[in-house]
Amino acid sequence: MNVSGVPILRTVPIPAWIRLVTLFTPKCVKNQTKFHSKEKNDMQEILIEILKNYGLKEIVGSQHNPEILAMFAEIGYDWVRDDETAWCSAALNYFCKKLGYERSGKLDARSWLKLPVKVLKPNIGDIVVLWRESPDSWKGHVGLFINWDEKNIWVLGGNQSNMISISAYSRDRILGFRQAKKIDIH
Repeated sequence: MNVSGVPILRTVPIPAWIRLVTLFTPKCVKNQTKFHSKEKNDMQEILIEILKNYGLKEIVGSQHNPEILAMFAEIGYDWVRDDETAWCSAALNYFCKKLGYERSGKLDARSWLKLPVKVLKPNIGDIVVLWRESPDSWKGHVGLFINWDEKNIWVLGGNQSNMISISAYSRDRILGFRQAKKIDIH
């Protein structure tokens, strides 16, 4: 359901997202270090909500996925009329708004670097911002940290191969990690 209570996104049946988490969690748990903060990491709530929508994808051609367009509208970008508009940041903004977390409020991925809680050693579900084209470009990509090894980082996010999915990126593209905090919406 969107923030107004109107259902807009179909969800993957629970067993599918449980299998996804199970696939990645064993390695992640072994490689994780504790978050160096007294604050609790609630980012996994967002991770679970995004996983429920795993596989939501663009429609090829002149048609556009109304569920993706509804995400744009819900976060104040109702002028977006196609699902070819970069939507990684829109998806994360949508899910953060839906669950009551702070958000960047912008469509550019690098805007997430302005969140105040910086993370040096990420936990599963933390926000990761990557550069796109070049480290100095304004372009980027944003999603949630799943795992990493010496060469790659695995990210859950929107607009990855035109869908919500988990994809690997080169670790040298990392610009930073952040956490979003619950906000009082009353």
